[in-house]
Amino acid sequence: MADHADAEGPLGAPASGSGARTDNTTPRSYTRLVVERDGPVGWLVFDRPARGNAMDAAMLAELEYAWRELDADPAVRVIVNTGNGKAFQTGLDVAQLARDPAALREQSRRTKRSELRLTAHHNRVAKPVIAAVNGVCAGGGLHFVADADIVIASAHAVFLDPHVTVGQVSASEAITLGARMAFEPVMRMVLTGRHERLTAERAYRLGMVSQLVTPPDTLRDAAHELASTIARNPPELLAATKRALWNALEHPGRTSPWHTPNSNT
Repeated sequence: MADHADAEGPLGAPASGSGARTDNTTPRSYTRLVVERDGPVGWLVFDRPARGNAMDAAMLAELEYAWRELDADPAVRVIVNTGNGKAFQTGLDVAQLARDPAALREQSRRTKRSELRLTAHHNRVAKPVIAAVNGVCAGGGLHFVADADIVIASAHAVFLDPHVTVGQVSASEAITLGARMAFEPVMRMVLTGRHERLTAERAYRLGMVSQLVTPPDTLRDAAHELASTIARNPPELLAATKRALWNALEHPGRTSPWHTPNSNT
């Protein structure tokens, strides 16, 4: 598992060697992600299996492009986020970022200013997003669970937040999770750090995960089936509903400024 920093955010420009910045709506080549389409389903797959899919400078730079590229593609109606290998996402690759001080400084700046661009929610993706957690999800990887619209998981998946164990604070991802599920288990996870893991079965019972998939190697099939079912609905209604519910989650008690077409409310 990769070490984690308290600053998780993409870079303002691509890392050295990752190519020139292009328009976010233009398909591009990726070196740390796999970005694909399968009918109405778009796939954003973390692709650093040898490093637990931890985010290095290049992946941080690519994430913003990938989310916006898929969101801008009219053929894509739902996006699935998963990982290659045994891990889903294990946060920052601190060892690599330590060799790139400029990237680490920029990432720290974005974190302090709440300008993260890691997840679909950070990038204001309008389309529904399913996180298909295939293995270990740790530290900053919890951003992608907290910010997904729907989370499903392999029966082999595990969740943990090692920030406090390595002298860091767990903040935004844990706060969002605490608003979406039972609060006390989130507090327990962040306070026990790397010394305790939340199993997929326990995460399902607590409401972190809405579907537990077994056998584990059928996770992508299950994610594609769910995404295809959602994609049968009108995209404008999906987007409006998503906006309204996220607004209600983030601003309890506030009337949503968005109204769905043909709504009776």
